[in-house]
Amino acid sequence: MFRFHVAPDGSDSWPGSLDRPFASLERAQAAARAVGGDAVVQLRGGTHLLTRPLELTEADSGVVFQAHGYGTAEQEEPTVSGGRPIGGWEERDGVWTAEVGGLDTRQLYVDGERVPRASISGLPGSPSTNETGYVTQALGWRNPEDVEFVYREVYPWTEARCGVAGVAEDGESAVVTMAQPGFRWAYELYNATWDGNTSRGPGLPTRIENDASFLTSPGAFVLDRSRGVLLYRPRPGEDPVRTRVVTPVLETLVRVAGARDVAFKGLVFAEATWTRPSRAEGFLHYHGSGYYEGGGVETAHLGEGASVTYPVASAVIPACVRVEDAAGVLVEGCRFTRLGASGLGISGGDGVVVRGCDFDSLSASAITVSGGRGTVVEDNWVHHVAVEYSGSPAITVSGVSGCRVVNNEINDVPHCGIVVGPGEGAHILRNLTVDTMQVLADGGGIYLSGTQGDSWDNGAVVRGNVIKDTRTPYNFALYTDYGASWVTVEGNVVMRGDNTAVLTVAPPLRNVIYRGNAWDADPVGHDSPPDGVTYEGNVTYKDEREMNAATAAIQSEAGLRRTRGR
Repeated sequence: MFRFHVAPDGSDSWPGSLDRPFASLERAQAAARAVGGDAVVQLRGGTHLLTRPLELTEADSGVVFQAHGYGTAEQEEPTVSGGRPIGGWEERDGVWTAEVGGLDTRQLYVDGERVPRASISGLPGSPSTNETGYVTQALGWRNPEDVEFVYREVYPWTEARCGVAGVAEDGESAVVTMAQPGFRWAYELYNATWDGNTSRGPGLPTRIENDASFLTSPGAFVLDRSRGVLLYRPRPGEDPVRTRVVTPVLETLVRVAGARDVAFKGLVFAEATWTRPSRAEGFLHYHGSGYYEGGGVETAHLGEGASVTYPVASAVIPACVRVEDAAGVLVEGCRFTRLGASGLGISGGDGVVVRGCDFDSLSASAITVSGGRGTVVEDNWVHHVAVEYSGSPAITVSGVSGCRVVNNEINDVPHCGIVVGPGEGAHILRNLTVDTMQVLADGGGIYLSGTQGDSWDNGAVVRGNVIKDTRTPYNFALYTDYGASWVTVEGNVVMRGDNTAVLTVAPPLRNVIYRGNAWDADPVGHDSPPDGVTYEGNVTYKDEREMNAATAAIQSEAGLRRTRGR
């Protein structure tokens, strides 16, 4: 086994030894390829800035990229970053400004902490809307073409974003023209009937972001693309010379395509962005990690006169680290943080394992798995993710055969904890979710939809999970939905949710068993289960102390199996 070393203060003209390390991951990759892939690349502590994504292919099979000292008390912390430090600040009227040229980004990190874009709560006065935009009172915005409207809960589970094309002001009124085709697509997509009321289009924005006139509170920024200027209002104690400000530049940090037996251990992946929502198409979110890019819609009838339109086809929010059609890839003990899309995306392939990783401060999901077989997601801690695209689940699995999601812990997320779409043989075991559904509605700590197999032998199993504090006023903490079939839900503990579960959904559940679960409220429909549902041996506890005592063994086995520092 060959060993090569990389350090931020190394040199690519050196041999890659411990005392004379390489400077770049690309140089270490070339060295590993030269010895046939039988190599470990040791990353020293510090920030390893990428100027382009690290692309691993079949030629890189067998290579391990790991932190120096991995698994020992001397383990170092290398950060693989797609960011750009910002300097040369000028300070005026309490705002820092820096020339950034053609930089396009949606995130900013100050001393390692994400700071939001400056925003206001909505349009003033009594605005009206039409298919091209809005009429409202005078606004006085400084760079309206950079402004973005956010629409929370167009549907209870959606949060959309549309850009502004321009603002024409005439005295005390203003006409806001929205960017196309995004706003037109919003009128195509969002059409609903609820409780006898019909809505069309996105409605009024719930939040408006990214204009210099919004920059009134400390710890917020604005990117003025028209002038190529970044503006930041500092927090108390920050200094334009000493404070480290980083903006992400790359959209992909690492892509593994078609390789075998590649491993990443003990690395931090940080500072990547995703600029697609800033385009004229906007971000027309529908469900989970999916968004609309035109192509038509269909109507789902949800019973009792309720209906929504939904996309014929959806695009998926990308991940900043991608594993595509690869086999035997291991991602272990890594941290994914300060990323402007999803953290880790796995598509296709066989036997990919994600173990013992931390995910935080991500714009979208932590882990997305689509297609492939035998993926294992275990012992990961996911928290404070989906901070920009609130409908993104913490962990989402779809189209996979034999996926196992085991002993993960998820807390403080705006929508679902774990989502399982159609597939075969998913096992969702001993996970702990706490404080899910904090922003959007109609989801749960664990949510399954669609066909999960074609028999009990290859159906989904949801067992030994603990789901606590599912927050919004419309949710089902443990949620089988939208025609879920061949699912066994047993031995789970559900407490402190608005609703524990629901047995009557549209399309109806088929071949679903709820057995031996413990909760603090009866599921909706428990007293008259539909034909497709078996409901047996479940216990409802009215006293939390009694419930905790009766379920202590299940609760002790759920969540992380490793020791972690909070």
